[in-house]
Amino acid sequence: MENAAVKSSTPSNLSEIISRFAKVCKFRSIGLFPDQKPNLNDTCDEVEEIFEGKANETEIREINHKPSRKIRNFRSDDEISKLFGIVSALKIAYLDFQQAHLPYDPDKIVEADNLVVSQLEALRKIKRLYLKTKQLRSKTELDAASYLDRLRDEIEVSEKHLEKLKAQVKAKDSEIHFLKEKLDCLVAENSKLEERIVTVSSFEFAFRAASKSIHDFAKPLITLMKATDWNLDKAVESIVGNVTYAKNSDKKFAFESYIVRRMFHGLKLNPCDVTELMSFEDPLDALTAFPDSAFSRFCGQKYLLVVHPSMEASFFGNLDMRGLVLLGKHPRTMFYRIFAKMAIWVWILGSFAASLDQKAQIFVVRRGARFSGVYMESVVGDEKEDGEGDLSVEFITMPGFKIGDSVIKSHVYLSKTKG
Repeated sequence: MENAAVKSSTPSNLSEIISRFAKVCKFRSIGLFPDQKPNLNDTCDEVEEIFEGKANETEIREINHKPSRKIRNFRSDDEISKLFGIVSALKIAYLDFQQAHLPYDPDKIVEADNLVVSQLEALRKIKRLYLKTKQLRSKTELDAASYLDRLRDEIEVSEKHLEKLKAQVKAKDSEIHFLKEKLDCLVAENSKLEERIVTVSSFEFAFRAASKSIHDFAKPLITLMKATDWNLDKAVESIVGNVTYAKNSDKKFAFESYIVRRMFHGLKLNPCDVTELMSFEDPLDALTAFPDSAFSRFCGQKYLLVVHPSMEASFFGNLDMRGLVLLGKHPRTMFYRIFAKMAIWVWILGSFAASLDQKAQIFVVRRGARFSGVYMESVVGDEKEDGEGDLSVEFITMPGFKIGDSVIKSHVYLSKTKG
């Protein structure tokens, strides 16, 4: 009995727990005989009432109304089977404890009491495991929820930042597209400007081409004058009188001087885009393509000034070409084609002179001026033979140009200085 009393105090208020457990089992097992065994398949759903009352408030009150559902959730099926095994063993231990009272057997009571206590301890371990698992699960779920909230916030911030980046990329794409179009335009403009850029070397090229075209037009003019019985000596004398020519053939330079004076008379040096004009091989095609252009008017005016009506009438027996020019037309004849080629190069030379960074200044050499190799070039190339000091200018066959410190020499016909 003393041992029983000692054991009875082992679980807190064990007698009260047993009393409540007895109520749960409704005392249906008290009348069993020793050879009878309880039905272990009987439902034990009411066992959870042990954890509902106030008999063991410090350990039992936190168990819910239906522990089987919660236990099923907190661990695996093995833990659930273990729990049912403990409950069944506890029921058997309680029945043994009842049988030990009828007849009263102190040793069996102690043994049964120990068995009941051990099963209750097993239940308490299950409870602690459940509560700990529940606490850990709650903390894990709380941490997970907190982490998910933080993750959602970070995702939201990232998405907003991504939208800003997309907007910036779109703006940059638009800016790149705009700059690319602008660059393409600048490249195209630069290409055109490169075609239009006039350098001193390109000006010198135009100067030589203009000089040659004047020489080329003087040839058919002299030929037609000879063919129509013009007095060439008288014509030369009317152009530049009292000139001593080194050779009779040098008189052709007098006609070139006449043409130059007419072509460059009143020439205004205006910058013009002559790229398209230079693209035509036939100057008449250029005049046809730009009938109302400034060059077209220049060509017609210069023809009327260079080719005298008496010349044209004697050359062709009529003034038909002159009539067309007066109407703003350009006759497609060989003679007019050669004249138009000369006119176009003089026009290009004037445009180049005005298009240079340092605009070219035209200059002419007066008759009687002493020859200077810096500003003049003999049209026959005899200045080196006779020496500069003994030579003077009779007339020019091309005007000169000064471009900054550069000089495009004037072409002159020289004679010995009269002493």
